[in-house]
Amino acid sequence: MQQKTKKRLPPFLQMQESTGLKMSRHEPSHQKQSGRLDNQAKLLLLVNAVFIAAGALSGTFVNVYLWKVKSQFAPIAWFTFAAHLAGALTFWLAGWYVKHLNKMNVLRAGMAVSALFYLLVLLAGPKAVSYAVPLGLVQGMANGFFWLSFNVVYFEITNADNRDLFNGWAGLLASIGGMLAPWISGLLITRLPGNSGYSLIFGISLALFVVGVFISFFLKKRQSEGTYSWSFSLRCLREEREWRWAAGALAGQGLREGVFGFVIGLLVYISTRSEMTLGNYWLTTSAVGLVSYFLIAKWFAPRYRKWGMLAGAVIMWGILLVFFWQVSFTTLLIFGIAVSIAYPLYSVPMLSTIFDLIGTNEESARNRVEYVVLREFALDVGRLVGILIFLLVTSLSVSPHTLNWLILCIGIGPLIAWACMTKLFRHVPAAKKADN
Repeated sequence: MQQKTKKRLPPFLQMQESTGLKMSRHEPSHQKQSGRLDNQAKLLLLVNAVFIAAGALSGTFVNVYLWKVKSQFAPIAWFTFAAHLAGALTFWLAGWYVKHLNKMNVLRAGMAVSALFYLLVLLAGPKAVSYAVPLGLVQGMANGFFWLSFNVVYFEITNADNRDLFNGWAGLLASIGGMLAPWISGLLITRLPGNSGYSLIFGISLALFVVGVFISFFLKKRQSEGTYSWSFSLRCLREEREWRWAAGALAGQGLREGVFGFVIGLLVYISTRSEMTLGNYWLTTSAVGLVSYFLIAKWFAPRYRKWGMLAGAVIMWGILLVFFWQVSFTTLLIFGIAVSIAYPLYSVPMLSTIFDLIGTNEESARNRVEYVVLREFALDVGRLVGILIFLLVTSLSVSPHTLNWLILCIGIGPLIAWACMTKLFRHVPAAKKADN
């Protein structure tokens, strides 16, 4: 789909007509068709690990910090809502720069603005809760810059043969960061007097983002091509059936992520009133996730995507029933361990399949920036809807019974995502090739 829309067959039918063509023809020309990761892919994994570790060090505790000032869900939910809204708009607006100029500058901008966010939190101190929405906008802008550029570069340096491997390793490294960083944060916060522990971890996150900017200069500048289409997402959803299913799946994923991204950590803190226990919680669950991602990276293949994703989605939703028995640190830990086992099964097939869809043919690969923007739009629509539902329900009642039913309903998002993805597993070339 170029700037001027023209009638054409769906991507998977174009592939069937192009007899003898391999996926590599439709990926960016500099990619190597290999099941291994080259040095640039490994360097991108390192940048990703630093970004996630810096966020994990302080991200969970930003919400706790806001809760301790004002023990209400609403400010934290509005902070998260503002972050996702700003992230979606940043993806759309920065897409032009990524496609026409230097996408690596956008990656660095994401880490630089993340550093700015933690500097603002440090300056605001306990008054940060009064600026929850503006701070959320800054964090959303930072995430938008980073993940837009990261996802485009990720698509360019991987191919259908090694995307599951890259995603498995990315998840493994994220689990290591998610395991150690919150535990260190909890230890520092509980050992240091007053709010000085929070100030220290926010400062360390700021420094890590600066280190990430430095590392990013070792990534090669990548050639941009084509003209950015501002209305691409709407035209794509109108004309491409496969992307309507993909968007539905992503919105289902976002429905859960928007709320669970902040509410689980808060429930652990509310149940225990201990930052150290919260750090131990993420240490335990991330350690389980590390093992799960390692196994996925080592053994998972495209032919397992459909049923692997279903198993992950069923476990992630079914384990929520434990909260109807009791909401305590024990049940939250059971939930966290189950999700850590199941999430890689659910997320790796979905992520790899959607990026394989972007590389289905030469035309779609040329519009990879617009497709990444569309992917983020769909995710953020789900996230924003989930948070708005949460805000509406909790404005009426915050009783444990109400929260349990609310979480159960919002938690069905992964099953919605799987139902939509089944329409894609039959048509995306990587999965088809593996089944033959």
